Amino acid sequence: MAKTDITGRIRPLCQRLADEMGFELVDVSLDREPTGKYLRIYIDKEGGMDLDGCEAFHRKIQPKVEDYDYDFLECCSPGADRPLKTDADYERSLGAEVEVRLFRAVDGVKEARGILSAWTKEDFTLEGPDGAEQRFSRKDCASVRPTVDLTGVEDVEL
Repeated sequence: MAKTDITGRIRPLCQRLADEMGFELVDVSLDREPTGKYLRIYIDKEGGMDLDGCEAFHRKIQPKVEDYDYDFLECCSPGADRPLKTDADYERSLGAEVEVRLFRAVDGVKEARGILSAWTKEDFTLEGPDGAEQRFSRKDCASVRPTVDLTGVEDVEL
């Protein structure tokens, strides 16, 4: 069975469970790595996902997906800097600082950073520190991610 067939069949199962548990299903992927095939299910919730939520989801989804062809199942948070992909992601990030990476340079620039001030299904607008606005086509962006401010975060020693 093809990779897209597997994730396409698993996604509705994950969506139903995420809805039941009050989580947001962010993505389902099947990734081949040297150690095997990883079925990764990314979930989130208001205020961020914690380890207990990931574990609870894992325990409930595992019996529903055990007949599919994968070696390892991971249920995890997409992270604070997860890429903006859906309309909901853009809506949630309005007013926040984001970092844009383009597939090709535009006016000699391949990266930009600013406050997400507006978006549509086709494009979005960033406001720079000087108040100037810059519009980007969503299809021209390799990635759009929220910036994560680590000011005041101390290094953790393991």
